[in-house]
Amino acid sequence: MSLNVAVQMDPIDRINIAGDSTFALLLEAQARGHALSYYTTDRLAMRDGELFGTVQPLEVRDVRGDHFTLGEPRRVRLDSFDVILMRQDPPFDMQYVTATHLLERIHPKTLVVNDPAHVRNAPEKIFVTEFPDLMPPTLITRDLEEIKAFRDEFGDIVVKPLYGNGGAAVFRLTREDLNFGSLYDLFATTFREPWVVQRFLPEVKHGDKRIILVDGEFAGAVNRVPSEGDLRSNMVRGGAAKETDLTAREREICERLGPSLREKGLLFTGIDVIDGNLTEINVTSPTGIRAIRRLGGPDIAALIWDVIEKKRRG
Repeated sequence: MSLNVAVQMDPIDRINIAGDSTFALLLEAQARGHALSYYTTDRLAMRDGELFGTVQPLEVRDVRGDHFTLGEPRRVRLDSFDVILMRQDPPFDMQYVTATHLLERIHPKTLVVNDPAHVRNAPEKIFVTEFPDLMPPTLITRDLEEIKAFRDEFGDIVVKPLYGNGGAAVFRLTREDLNFGSLYDLFATTFREPWVVQRFLPEVKHGDKRIILVDGEFAGAVNRVPSEGDLRSNMVRGGAAKETDLTAREREICERLGPSLREKGLLFTGIDVIDGNLTEINVTSPTGIRAIRRLGGPDIAALIWDVIEKKRRG
């Protein structure tokens, strides 16, 4: 079947195609004969309750520095598409929230992946707290006394922005770290929202596993190992991608999450697990599928389009 597909994403000229999951999805869609259009969130408009976008026809190719061609812009009703991929990166801010409200108006007549209402209601560092028994000890707050008490209890902690992404502004603080007060002041000035505070997991030096689920089912995984001298394992921060298998605990985590992901229409999700501890459920713009494929794993882009096509036929 041939589908009319639009992708809502960040500027396509700025992406790193070697690791970009959106680009992998676009390559697979084009290979299947689906028609592609592209737009960014600043080209959205709602007029008298109808949602429009200024879109451009898109062709993609897996060639660094020459990976796309765009056609002439045209203003169209977005409910004229069969599928919209909502794939702009976090931060999960009011621009992102507004986009979910707008796309919610046309879903599910137009299948939006992932379901925009549930993306809005399931930011990665909050949705995960629905499964506290799978997580390390976790505190969400900006209250100084709460954070002090948490650090007194666990000694070695990690502090990160609630709506951050890509490992940005993630800090480890030990019990005696003299930077604690300064870091608190920095976060209080920089972020209006609460922060995430978690017990530090020393096993992160062996890897932070990114596990991809498609329609609630395990699809593939990659182990991301931090570079020397860095806490963060995110590949955009220099983490190395390593081939991996799932442990029994990780399979249990996938089985626990699957029904909730399917119920919420979160078709493409990426969870992060450190030493059997679930730390995040990424639903906004998960990554990792190109790394998994490059390491000899399954073609997750193909699995995702199999599910999308099945849902459109239904």
